[in-house]
Amino acid sequence: MVDAKHSSGAQDKDGTHYVGVAAGYVLNISDGPVLYHAGDTHVFGDMRLIGELYHPEIAMLPIGGHFTMGPKEAALAVRYLGAKTILPLHFGTFPPLKGTPQQLAALVGAEAEVIPWNPGDTI
Repeated sequence: MVDAKHSSGAQDKDGTHYVGVAAGYVLNISDGPVLYHAGDTHVFGDMRLIGELYHPEIAMLPIGGHFTMGPKEAALAVRYLGAKTILPLHFGTFPPLKGTPQQLAALVGAEAEVIPWNPGDTI
């Protein structure tokens, strides 16, 4: 479990409640790649440490641009992490999430492969 930068609340009939610290995860898969799931975060400088310490091969990054980072910020996260395969998350599920995998791919160029998928697809 690693740091993430995002608010953390849940709403019910009694209002909004604090539900803990935002987090991401680094997953070491036996005989597989190292995965980094950023959670619903914005880019932050310590993503460099995640890259240096764990060397993720695949990064799952939010790109919607509302409540989380957009494609511009995610492109910086790609550079900080050094991951070569990016699975965009947190986009296209409701109107404020405007970032697209194609926008991210244009920003990272040959630095990493952005998987162009849509919500509901299986990867």
